[in-house]
Amino acid sequence: MSEPAQQTAAFSEGKGYRYYVLGVLLVVYVFNFIDRQILSILMEPVRLELDLSDTQLGFLSGIAFALFYATLGIPIARLADRTSRTGVISVCLAVWSAMTAVCGLAQNFWQMLIARIGVAIGEAGGSPPSHSLIADYFQEHERATALGIFALGVPIGVMFGLFIGGWANEFFGWRITFMLVGVPGVLLAFGVWFTVKEPRKGSADGVVPQRDPEVALKDVFTFLWGQRSFRFMALASAVHAFVGYGIAQWYPAFFIRSHGMGTGEVGTYLAFVIGIFGGLGTFFGGYLADRLAVRDRRWYMWLPMLATGLATPFFFGIFLSPTFGMAFIYMMIPTMLTSFYLGPVFSMTQGLVPPAMRATAAAVLLFVINIIGLGLGPQFSGILSDLLRPIYGEESLRYALLILSMFTLIGAALYWFAARWLREDLDRVQAFVKAHQTPS
Repeated sequence: MSEPAQQTAAFSEGKGYRYYVLGVLLVVYVFNFIDRQILSILMEPVRLELDLSDTQLGFLSGIAFALFYATLGIPIARLADRTSRTGVISVCLAVWSAMTAVCGLAQNFWQMLIARIGVAIGEAGGSPPSHSLIADYFQEHERATALGIFALGVPIGVMFGLFIGGWANEFFGWRITFMLVGVPGVLLAFGVWFTVKEPRKGSADGVVPQRDPEVALKDVFTFLWGQRSFRFMALASAVHAFVGYGIAQWYPAFFIRSHGMGTGEVGTYLAFVIGIFGGLGTFFGGYLADRLAVRDRRWYMWLPMLATGLATPFFFGIFLSPTFGMAFIYMMIPTMLTSFYLGPVFSMTQGLVPPAMRATAAAVLLFVINIIGLGLGPQFSGILSDLLRPIYGEESLRYALLILSMFTLIGAALYWFAARWLREDLDRVQAFVKAHQTPS
């Protein structure tokens, strides 16, 4: 490859190009979640062919993936903060897409494990540099909306992964399905490399340093630890993700076991609910947070707090409904409400640190979210399902997921604590930036 698109100040480009960059990064994030979540719809055929337990499936989709994804995210983000963020995204996209295709070649648990670790290593360099780029293309008052649009990659990626994965498995089998969803991402990597320009850090905030500053990793950790709102926000998001990943990874298996659905059928229904209602929640979470925060910036935390708490009762309807139709109807509201947090949390992570720390701060947030949420959520569900199997048989997963869903109330409480310190911590960042950077 030649050098990526030349560096330029974000606001020397028109509004159209800023939204082009946002659109490209959104597509990258869609591929990120297609490749990450594709295993969920393929769990049952993979389990049957490779003779795996629920605990092993939970390990493949949870801690084995999250351990490498989360820990490598910080050093890769450091590289992005010091070099080209677009270059890092392009290379990592090619790696995770290629390794998704390799999953289709696995002959046993250990081979699948190695392939999934490869996907995790690549995906570790996707989100943090993207968050940092968006923060340099959009100003603070529009950043939650922009990051909410970017976060649409979650429901859209899950939607396409479930729909394409479900029906591709019906027609071609799970091995070919992995290859079908992996190869296109390698081609997309070239588009990112050659068309997305690298803005100067801080350009959207009206302060651009003479040169991109070198910030020691310990200084980033020290600054973040001093932001009490970030501590509570990260923990709230982690609990939120613990429930979200712990349930979402097992939704297909639940409907297949408890309601006798096929992968194509369950993939279609889940794609509709998660794609439509998850997308609405993701977009309006960022949009409403930006609008409400004009009055009080604590709405960036109050909004996910209220939405998460209101979602909790609906999980009883999902997991205790006698028919799959009723379960999917109950699923619509909590799917929308539990998606509200993405835009506000991503935005505040960028706002709670100076520009030169942004990719690393995003990686720290994602480390906490993914170690606890992605790593432990699916694993918790799998272990609890196996423990309940002697009592409930094939229905054990139903009750394991219901127990897990009640953890949302803990997340809601932690968002409230984050809101208490948010205004003070945002003001601290503004003071730090003014003291250390040269106005543009």
